[in-house]
Amino acid sequence: MQASQAAATPVPTPTSTHSSNQSFRHAKRTAKDYIFGKMIGDGCYSTVFLAKDIHTGKEYAIKVCEKSFIIRQQKVQYIKREKDALNLLSNVPHGFVKLYCTFQDEERLYFVLSYAKNSELLKRINEVGSFEINVAKFYAAELLLALEKMHAKRIIHRDLKPENILLDENMHLKIADFGTVKILNNNNIASDVPIPEDEQNSSNDRSRKVSFVGTAQYVSPELLQHRVDTYASDLWALGCIIYQMISGLPPFRGPTDFLTFQKILKLDYEFPEGFPADAKDLVEKLIVLDHNKRLGASDQGGTYESIRNHPFFEGIDWENIWEQTPPKISPYLPGGSFEEEYTVPDYLEPGLDKRKIVELWELDLSTSRGILNISPEEKRRRLEIQARENIWHKFVDGELILKQGLVDKRKGLFARRRMLLLTTGPRLFYVDPVNMVLKGEIPWSPELRVEAKNFRIFLVYTPNRTYYLEDPQSYALEWERVINEVRIGTYGRDAT
Repeated sequence: MQASQAAATPVPTPTSTHSSNQSFRHAKRTAKDYIFGKMIGDGCYSTVFLAKDIHTGKEYAIKVCEKSFIIRQQKVQYIKREKDALNLLSNVPHGFVKLYCTFQDEERLYFVLSYAKNSELLKRINEVGSFEINVAKFYAAELLLALEKMHAKRIIHRDLKPENILLDENMHLKIADFGTVKILNNNNIASDVPIPEDEQNSSNDRSRKVSFVGTAQYVSPELLQHRVDTYASDLWALGCIIYQMISGLPPFRGPTDFLTFQKILKLDYEFPEGFPADAKDLVEKLIVLDHNKRLGASDQGGTYESIRNHPFFEGIDWENIWEQTPPKISPYLPGGSFEEEYTVPDYLEPGLDKRKIVELWELDLSTSRGILNISPEEKRRRLEIQARENIWHKFVDGELILKQGLVDKRKGLFARRRMLLLTTGPRLFYVDPVNMVLKGEIPWSPELRVEAKNFRIFLVYTPNRTYYLEDPQSYALEWERVINEVRIGTYGRDAT
C-alpha cells in the first residue's frame, strides 16, 4: 500500500457549521452551548478543553484554534485536512476520536470531539515504565486494525505517536490529531492537499533548518527526506510504538532533533536486554529504511494480513477485540522472580570503612526504632557530621539523610544508576553518582506507596507515575520498610 506525492490547489479555511453526528444536525452551535472546563491538551496551533454541553450534560473535548495564529503561521491547510479526515472516519465505529460538529466565531474555530477519559497512551507508558507483553500486544493489535480502516479511507496519518493515541472510558484506543494527514484520491495521488513550504525538506546540512512532517522520534526516513507519501510511513511508526510500549522509550533518541534524524537515516538503534524475541522480529520488519520492504507494505485487500499473521500477535481475536475487556496496564518486569532468597553478594568489598559504617548505621536505624524519632539535639549533631563527611549532603537542601543507597532507576527496559536519598522532608532525591548532578525527586504525597517485589526490586507508586527501582545490594525490603515508616510518620497510618 503506497502512493506518490502531488501538489494541488489550496483550499480555504472552514467557514460553515458542520456536523457528522445526527443529534447536532438541526441546531447551529456556538461556544455558549458549552461550559468550558480544564485544559486537557495543546498543540502548535490549538488548545483542547474539556467541556460540557449545557443541553445534555455530555462531556466533549473541544479543540479551539485561534484564527489569527492559523493565518499568520500558514496553518489553514492543517485545519482543513484535519476536518476532512475526521469526516471521512466518522462512520468507522472503533479506533478514532469522533467529530460531532465544528463552528466558529470572529476569533476562533471550534472542533467538538469525543472525550477520551483515560488520557494518552504515552502517559500510561510513563506511569508504569513499560507494558507487559499481553498489554503491548493488545494495543498494537487495536492500532493495526485502526490503521487498516484509516488506510482504506486513503488517509495517511504521518504523525502517529503515543501522544496521539488516546484511551477511552473502556480503555480502548482512539487515534487523534489529524492535522498532518495526507488524503489521497482514487488513484492514490494527493488530492486537495498541497505540500506546504514548511513540509519541504530542502537540505540535510547542519547549517540549514531541516523541516519535516511528524515528530522527530517517530518520523519515517521517506517523510524526513520528503521522498514519497506512503501508507508504510504509518507502519514505521507502528514499529516505533511497539518498541516503546515494551521498552519504555522510543528506538531513536538523540539530544537534538538533528542527531535523532541521523540515527533514523542510519537505522541506528538497539534493543535492550530482555526485549522479547517475537516482538523484536516484528519491530525489525517494520522499522526498515526502504518503505517498500516493510512488513505489510505489499499487502492487498484492505487488511495487513502479513502483520496479523506474525507470531507476535498469536492469540489475538481480530474479529472481537473491540468488544473485549483490555488487559490491565501494569509494568513489564523482565526476568523478575518474586521468590528470591537473600545471599550476601559476591561483589561487595571486604572490610569496614567509613562508607560501610554509614550504611550499616542507617540500616540499624531503620530497623531498630522509629526512623523519625530523633530529638532536635541528635538531629543537629547528625547534620553536622553529614555536612562534614557525607558527599551527598549538598544535594538535599540541608535536610537529614535517613537512608541512602545506589539503585538502578528503570524506565521500561532501560536502567540508569542513581544514588537514592531519603530525607526528613520527607523527600526522595536521586543523583547521578558519576557526574554528581541532581537528576530529580520522587514526589511525596499521602497517596505515595512502596512495594518490594523481591529482595532487589521495589516500586514506588505516586499518583502520576510508578518508579521502578532495583537495589544491587538487595536491600529492597529495607527501602520498603523505611519509606513506609516515613510516610506513616508524616501523614498518619490512615493516609489514603
